[in-house]
Amino acid sequence: MRRIIFFTAFLLAYFSAITSCNSGTSKSKPVTVDTTGYKAPDPGKIPKEDFDRYYAEIKDFYENKLLRTGFNGGILVAKKGEVIFEQYHGFYDLSKRDSLNKHSAFHIASVSKTFTAMATLKLAQMGKLNINDDVKKYFPDFPYDNVKIRLLLSHRSGLPNYLYFMDKLGWNKKKACSNEDVLTYLIKYKPKPMSQPDTHFAYCNTNFALLGLIIEKASGESFADFLQQEFFSPLNMKDTYIYDHKKDSATAMPSYDYRGRREAFTYLDCGFGDKNVYSTPEDLLKWDQALYTNEIFSKQTLEEAFTPYSNEKPGIRNYGYGWRMNVYPNGKKIIYHNGWWHGNNAVFIRMIQDSVTIIVLGNKYNRNIYEAKDMEGYFDSETSLNSAENEEMSKEEINTNENPNSLLNKKIEFSQPKAAPKHPHVKKKK
Repeated sequence: MRRIIFFTAFLLAYFSAITSCNSGTSKSKPVTVDTTGYKAPDPGKIPKEDFDRYYAEIKDFYENKLLRTGFNGGILVAKKGEVIFEQYHGFYDLSKRDSLNKHSAFHIASVSKTFTAMATLKLAQMGKLNINDDVKKYFPDFPYDNVKIRLLLSHRSGLPNYLYFMDKLGWNKKKACSNEDVLTYLIKYKPKPMSQPDTHFAYCNTNFALLGLIIEKASGESFADFLQQEFFSPLNMKDTYIYDHKKDSATAMPSYDYRGRREAFTYLDCGFGDKNVYSTPEDLLKWDQALYTNEIFSKQTLEEAFTPYSNEKPGIRNYGYGWRMNVYPNGKKIIYHNGWWHGNNAVFIRMIQDSVTIIVLGNKYNRNIYEAKDMEGYFDSETSLNSAENEEMSKEEINTNENPNSLLNKKIEFSQPKAAPKHPHVKKKK
């Protein structure tokens, strides 16, 4: 009997050693305990009368605000995780007339920042960085003083915007600009900052390009691998990915201007952190629902993310860590982010007290996509009382560098690669 027990123990130890030796790589790490076995929250149940009313109002918005203005994209609206309205209209590639469907991954532009911010906070939660760390800790030659990670997250760093200074400082626009190139130019040329750190909010893509590099330094993994391991795989976001020009340029969804003319690739299209997440409305709903649980993020991490940090000016508008927000006098918050890159438009709204999710994505420029905020009033009439301020907010965002088109339209440097015959990120309907 003793021999059998000893032999069994020996075999278990032997195979355990083999598994251990073969499972590790230099870039990949096992999924941490708090993300394994993730279980999405069960959808709530909406009373039929309310459901029918919501559906009718959203359908009216969809038909009159979107379809009538040439909408090419997808929309999903849910409450308590239960989908009320979901539609896809138009084509993945306008020249091929291949219909969009729920697996069609859109470039979500600056909505990508929500993933970058939460990845940074996830690393802080894991003890691999501190949001009060100075950027110099990760890049010793960084030439700006007192720039903390938390100031990158909240757009309070005062750093100059790489969308503009790379061009002004003589970057060869026939060469793709990487995150490392942005850092190199900051160190080499030290372009003038917009302001002193932590004096006010100033939306700037440089902040999130640097956060992308910090995530790689702190995690020891590529940005794409870390997000895949910590978010996309555990949440079953099978249609979401980080754009890689070498792998995805021929198959990623193209975008178009309002006339339907294809937007060309430019030297600023290869970075990550500030953009270049491709996703779907259904996957973004999974992301939204994960932010109501404490399985991936602790309660403290979520509170930090959704706290307003720019309070110099009165009003409902503010910014947390990677999230825009409206903070109302009654204590309610609407957490959201918009996106705009080339012909891609994105709106991701979370009415957290009402558990409402509004997602609209498009790949043919349509300003009416940003009117999705009007749907907030279908669920809470109090938000519509601030329509004047909401309108002013929309104008401000359209004129920020979430809209790079004015800079890029006349600076097309690359011809678009020929499309491959199939889209690996788009699954055909069965």
